[in-house]
Amino acid sequence: MKRFLRRNAAGYIFLSPWLLGFLLLALGPILASLYLSFTRYDMVSAPRWVGFDNYQYMFARDRRFWKALSVTFQYVMLAVPLRLAVALGVAMLLDKGLRSIGLYRAIFYLPSLLGASIAIAILWRQMFGVDGVVNQVLAVFGIQGIGWITTPSTSIYTMVVLAMWQFGSPMLIFLAGLRGIPRDLYEAAEIDGTSKSRQFWRITLPMLAPVVFFNLVLQTIEAFKTFTSAFIISNGTGSPADSLLFYTVYLFNEAFKFFRMGYASALAWVLLIIIAAFTALAFATSRYWVHYENERD
Repeated sequence: MKRFLRRNAAGYIFLSPWLLGFLLLALGPILASLYLSFTRYDMVSAPRWVGFDNYQYMFARDRRFWKALSVTFQYVMLAVPLRLAVALGVAMLLDKGLRSIGLYRAIFYLPSLLGASIAIAILWRQMFGVDGVVNQVLAVFGIQGIGWITTPSTSIYTMVVLAMWQFGSPMLIFLAGLRGIPRDLYEAAEIDGTSKSRQFWRITLPMLAPVVFFNLVLQTIEAFKTFTSAFIISNGTGSPADSLLFYTVYLFNEAFKFFRMGYASALAWVLLIIIAAFTALAFATSRYWVHYENERD
């Protein structure tokens, strides 16, 4: 044990700020929320132990829980692959050696900095309103617009478009990965007469697989945690007709609107388990499509 600690001392020293923060600031609230998930607690009276009642009600009788889960899953399945596709496409364009590449990177990354803000969420709600910019542009072409956010069948897609607009973070990671692909692979492919599309599927994507995997896991977790934009755009209720009832919005309302803190804690732990399951599934399947340079057959 002493030998292990001595050999890894430097790593633990660098990790110590995070470890201290986790032990002193995060571990206590985590354990408290786990305890509260088995209680009925309204932040006024003392928590009352109810066992698994919160979880039984959640899975057996709470229809809004299943609706929130459905909306969130639909959003994740649409937003994550589309955001990654847009990010990869823009990264490949920026990898062509354009002038002032730093300026372009900053411009494309800006939406990721602003997208989670309240101001952007309000702006988005105005843009996709009945009299918003989107319908005004459509009117120029003689197309009658609708209330994209106030219509249940289309409201979720406005959130997906917002997620696609926030492609800056994965784009920068993709760009770094593209810069790491040896150029002689493309030169050899061009000599053999390989088309650009075939180069993408045979060289770019396989070599970029570890980066795709990293972005996939990161963006999936972030998509499950989407809150600010969904809360503002839906006026904090999940309207219209619960079509924007994201899981985090439902959890927030149960905790701070109805003061069912025990039930909200149970919701939070279910969300944690779902995210952990998706992450574990990604790692389990990565062995079939993610390959690293130092791996041997």
